[in-house]
Amino acid sequence: MALPKANRLKARQDFSAVFRKGIRRQARHLILRAWRHSAAIAEPEIPTRIGFSISQKVSKKSTQRNRIKRQLRAAFRQLLPRIKCGWLLVIVVKPEAQECDYQQFLQELEQLLADAEVLNGH
Repeated sequence: MALPKANRLKARQDFSAVFRKGIRRQARHLILRAWRHSAAIAEPEIPTRIGFSISQKVSKKSTQRNRIKRQLRAAFRQLLPRIKCGWLLVIVVKPEAQECDYQQFLQELEQLLADAEVLNGH
């Protein structure tokens, strides 16, 4: 099951903006790039959009890369109600992430989002 359409980050210019202007938080297997969208300040109900970047350095096999993306999307679906509105998020996967399972991804994502102050109540 995919992320809702409103929460998908797809456009190249959005990815570029997050990498240029956003903050960076790093964990053992993942890197979070986060940028508070400027329009979100004026209109606070803009949904948070999430994108994934996983290169062939992680795995040459697309099946393994896609498995990691599926696990990350599932973890984000669980965390989505707790994430503040108006953020653009990009998750960059490190090569060490091959040995991770869903629970490790969920725990690491939650910690990264808390560090970046993207989660509600933080």
